[in-house]
Amino acid sequence: MHNASPRRWTRYSCLVKDSFFFCNNMRTIVYVDGFNFYYGLKRKKRLDERWGAYYWIDFCKLFQQFLAPEDTLRQVKYFTGPPLSLEKRIRQRALFKANNLINGEKFKVIKGKYIDKPVHCNNCHTDFTKPEEKRTDVNIAVNLIGDCALNRVDKLILVSADSDLVPPLEFIKTNYPDKKLRIFFPPTNYSNDLRDIADRGKVTQLERSWSCFHNAIMPYVVTKEDGTVSALIPPEWH
Repeated sequence: MHNASPRRWTRYSCLVKDSFFFCNNMRTIVYVDGFNFYYGLKRKKRLDERWGAYYWIDFCKLFQQFLAPEDTLRQVKYFTGPPLSLEKRIRQRALFKANNLINGEKFKVIKGKYIDKPVHCNNCHTDFTKPEEKRTDVNIAVNLIGDCALNRVDKLILVSADSDLVPPLEFIKTNYPDKKLRIFFPPTNYSNDLRDIADRGKVTQLERSWSCFHNAIMPYVVTKEDGTVSALIPPEWH
């Protein structure tokens, strides 16, 4: 019996890998509902002070740990708005700057905005304003559907527990059935509606993966490779 040529074996191996989806080619994008993620993490910190260290994390490194061997992380898209408070805006800018220095275009911030919403208290009969984030849900929905329509993604990971995002996910499942859909719940958040729409009803509760957050903590000082630009952890997050 003649031995098969290396070229024939290589071709056969690729065919086997393709048929069992072993090829490292599932283009994966993570869509983070920043408002949902941040306030979930803040509630978790009230329950366990250790979680305060996870405000200063590398988002790409965090989510890379949850990917399957065949997944390739193309981008983490973080949806939020600039806080009305100057101090909070400064902390947010430092976090995003550090992530951009480490990950470049792999980390992208897509901004909505905050507005002051008038609120009336029926108990004390006083009027006051409450900050409310706008456009985030719409921005997430547009990006989810747009990336599918333009064939930029094979697996979508939504990090949110906001059931208002069910309609765009239903649209994707109906019109792009070949796309894989995963749901990650931020700490202290959960949604039965989103669980039901996830592939096979499987979801990931991030607060159960304390070690993944710990592994993703950034250095106190994040510096560009050439040393010209740096980002410092806010003092409140030490």
